[in-house]
Amino acid sequence: MNIKEAAKLTGLSNDTIRYYERIGLIMAVPRKENQLRDFTERNINQLNFAKTMRNAGVSVERLREYVGMVFDNDDKTIPARKELLQEQADEMQERIDKMQAAHDHLLYKIDNYDSHLRQAEDRLDK
Repeated sequence: MNIKEAAKLTGLSNDTIRYYERIGLIMAVPRKENQLRDFTERNINQLNFAKTMRNAGVSVERLREYVGMVFDNDDKTIPARKELLQEQADEMQERIDKMQAAHDHLLYKIDNYDSHLRQAEDRLDK
Protein backbone atom coordinates (compact mmCIF):
# COMPACT_ATOMS: atom_id res chain seq x y z
CA MET A 1 0.00 0.00 0.00
CA ASN A 2 1.22 3.52 -0.70
CA ILE A 3 1.77 6.29 1.83
CA LYS A 4 -1.58 7.92 1.11
CA GLU A 5 -3.39 4.68 1.92
CA ALA A 6 -1.22 4.16 5.02
CA ALA A 7 -2.03 7.69 6.19
CA LYS A 8 -5.75 7.14 5.71
CA LEU A 9 -5.62 3.79 7.51
CA THR A 10 -3.61 5.08 10.50
CA GLY A 11 -4.90 8.64 10.75
CA LEU A 12 -1.34 9.96 10.56
CA SER A 13 -0.16 12.54 8.06
CA ASN A 14 2.24 11.64 5.26
CA ASP A 15 4.85 13.88 6.90
CA THR A 16 4.47 12.16 10.27
CA ILE A 17 4.82 8.75 8.66
CA ARG A 18 7.99 9.81 6.85
CA TYR A 19 9.33 11.32 10.08
CA TYR A 20 8.60 8.16 12.09
CA GLU A 21 10.45 6.10 9.49
CA ARG A 22 13.38 8.52 9.33
CA ILE A 23 13.94 8.54 13.10
CA GLY A 24 13.44 4.79 13.50
CA LEU A 25 10.04 4.59 15.21
CA ILE A 26 9.08 2.14 12.49
CA MET A 27 11.26 -0.19 10.49
CA ALA A 28 12.31 0.88 7.03
CA VAL A 29 9.39 0.63 4.63
CA PRO A 30 10.10 -1.52 1.58
CA ARG A 31 10.24 0.31 -1.74
CA LYS A 32 8.82 -0.59 -5.11
CA GLU A 33 10.97 -0.45 -8.24
CA ASN A 34 9.90 3.17 -8.72
CA GLN A 35 11.20 3.90 -5.15
CA LEU A 36 7.73 4.60 -3.77
CA ARG A 37 7.05 3.19 -0.30
CA ASP A 38 5.11 -0.06 -0.20
CA PHE A 39 3.71 -0.35 3.32
CA THR A 40 3.22 -3.80 4.75
CA GLU A 41 0.85 -4.91 7.48
CA ARG A 42 3.85 -4.91 9.84
CA ASN A 43 4.57 -1.26 8.99
CA ILE A 44 0.94 -0.35 9.64
CA ASN A 45 1.02 -2.15 12.98
CA GLN A 46 4.19 -0.25 13.91
CA LEU A 47 2.60 3.07 12.90
CA ASN A 48 -0.51 2.33 14.94
CA PHE A 49 1.62 1.39 17.93
CA ALA A 50 3.67 4.59 17.62
CA LYS A 51 0.49 6.66 17.30
CA THR A 52 -1.03 5.03 20.40
CA MET A 53 2.12 5.56 22.43
CA ARG A 54 2.43 9.20 21.35
CA ASN A 55 -1.25 9.76 22.18
CA ALA A 56 -0.48 8.32 25.62
CA GLY A 57 2.14 11.03 26.06
CA VAL A 58 5.24 8.94 25.48
CA SER A 59 8.02 11.18 24.21
CA VAL A 60 9.65 10.48 20.87
CA GLU A 61 12.94 9.85 22.67
CA ARG A 62 11.44 7.27 25.06
CA LEU A 63 9.55 5.64 22.20
CA ARG A 64 12.74 5.40 20.15
CA GLU A 65 14.44 3.81 23.13
CA TYR A 66 11.65 1.26 23.47
CA VAL A 67 11.31 0.31 19.80
CA GLY A 68 15.09 0.11 19.53
CA MET A 69 15.01 -2.64 22.13
CA VAL A 70 12.09 -4.34 20.39
CA PHE A 71 13.72 -4.16 16.95
CA ASP A 72 16.94 -5.63 18.40
CA ASN A 73 14.79 -8.67 19.22
CA ASP A 74 16.92 -9.54 22.25
CA ASP A 75 14.96 -11.19 25.05
CA LYS A 76 17.52 -9.83 27.51
CA THR A 77 15.92 -6.39 27.05
CA ILE A 78 12.45 -7.55 28.11
CA PRO A 79 12.86 -6.39 31.74
CA ALA A 80 14.03 -2.96 30.52
CA ARG A 81 11.12 -2.77 28.07
CA LYS A 82 8.63 -3.62 30.80
CA GLU A 83 10.21 -1.08 33.14
CA LEU A 84 10.00 1.65 30.49
CA LEU A 85 6.35 0.82 29.81
CA GLN A 86 5.57 0.84 33.55
CA GLU A 87 7.25 4.23 33.98
CA GLN A 88 5.18 5.60 31.12
CA ALA A 89 1.99 4.12 32.57
CA ASP A 90 2.79 5.72 35.95
CA GLU A 91 3.41 9.11 34.34
CA MET A 92 0.18 8.79 32.38
CA GLN A 93 -1.76 7.95 35.56
CA GLU A 94 -0.38 11.12 37.17
CA ARG A 95 -1.64 13.16 34.22
CA ILE A 96 -5.02 11.43 34.38
CA ASP A 97 -5.29 12.17 38.11
CA LYS A 98 -4.53 15.85 37.53
CA MET A 99 -7.05 16.04 34.70
CA GLN A 100 -9.67 14.27 36.84
CA ALA A 101 -9.13 16.75 39.69
CA ALA A 102 -9.48 19.68 37.27
CA HIS A 103 -12.60 18.11 35.76
CA ASP A 104 -14.14 17.57 39.19
CA HIS A 105 -13.36 21.20 40.08
CA LEU A 106 -15.08 22.45 36.93
CA LEU A 107 -18.15 20.35 37.63
CA TYR A 108 -18.25 21.75 41.17
CA LYS A 109 -18.08 25.28 39.76
CA ILE A 110 -20.90 24.52 37.33
CA ASP A 111 -23.05 22.96 40.04
CA ASN A 112 -22.47 25.96 42.33
CA TYR A 113 -22.39 28.69 39.72
CA ASP A 114 -25.36 30.70 40.96
CA SER A 115 -24.53 30.42 44.66
CA HIS A 116 -20.77 30.88 44.46
CA LEU A 117 -19.05 31.57 41.18
CA ARG A 118 -21.31 34.36 39.98
CA GLN A 119 -20.48 36.52 43.02
CA ALA A 120 -16.78 35.79 42.57
CA GLU A 121 -17.00 36.89 38.94
CA ASP A 122 -18.67 40.14 40.01
CA ARG A 123 -15.72 40.88 42.33
CA LEU A 124 -13.27 40.35 39.43
CA ASP A 125 -15.03 43.01 37.39
CA LYS A 126 -14.71 45.74 40.01
